[in-house]
Parts: sequence; structure tokens; C-alpha cells
Amino acid sequence: MSEISLPNQTFPATTGEINLAEVKSDWLIVYFYPKDSTPGCTTQAIGFSCLKDQFDALNTTIIGISRDSVKAHQNFTEKQNLTINLISDKEEALCNHFDVIKEKNMYGKKVMGIERSTFIFHNGKLVKEYRKVKAAGHAEQVLEDLKTLQQA
Repeated sequence: MSEISLPNQTFPATTGEINLAEVKSDWLIVYFYPKDSTPGCTTQAIGFSCLKDQFDALNTTIIGISRDSVKAHQNFTEKQNLTINLISDKEEALCNHFDVIKEKNMYGKKVMGIERSTFIFHNGKLVKEYRKVKAAGHAEQVLEDLKTLQQA
């Protein structure tokens, strides 16, 4: 397990500003995704949104992060009826902190982009991370793992 901490820094989000180090819930799920309104990212965001009540019942906050603007996040949220907060990381500060910018192959070209990744924190300490995530079914997997972690 890498030693990733929550940065004590404020970032623009769909509901104002968020400092990950100051999130009030015991559990925090931070997930990184490449781009708003693309098929996989929509599947993933809807997955977390549909399960938000169950995560809330487990005192867990879910925050999605990409390099899209707050305006793009707000449009994405409205169009898909998302119930989770999305942080805009245009400067890639969080992406670099969590080491999620990776070389990808897009249509034969090498580009640097966000590798779909998810991190579970308990009281500010990283307890589980997922790299190279597949969007479909991921929210359900995280929920099951969270329940297991909370029973440990």
C-alpha cells in the first residue's frame, strides 16, 4: 500500500470548494476518471450516484475527480442526475499527488491521461486503492469492500 495522504488544500467542485483533508465523514472514497460525459466515466459516476444512500448509511463520502472544468462537471451532474460531488483538477495537483497520470495509447498515439483509480480512506488514512479500474460494476465492488473493511 502506497503512503498517500490527503492534501490539505482546497479545490473547486460542483458544490463550491472542497478540502479532502477536512471531509467530515469517517470514510472517504476518492475516485479519478478521465473525462466527463464519456461512456465509461458516465457508467462509473451513475454507479456511485445510485449507491450514494448506501454509502451515506456507512458514513462515507464519495468524491469524483477529473481535469474537467467545474462548468463541465455541473453540466455532467445535471445531465446524468448525479448525487456525488466532483472536483475540478485542471492544474493536475491531485492527479499528481495520487500518481494517476499515466501514458495511454489513444488510437495509436501515446498521450498522458488519467488512469481510472479509486482510493478508500478511513479517518484520513489510506486503507485500500484500486488502479486500472474497469467502470462497470466498480461502485458495487467498492461498496462491498467498504462493508468488509468496516467489519474488520
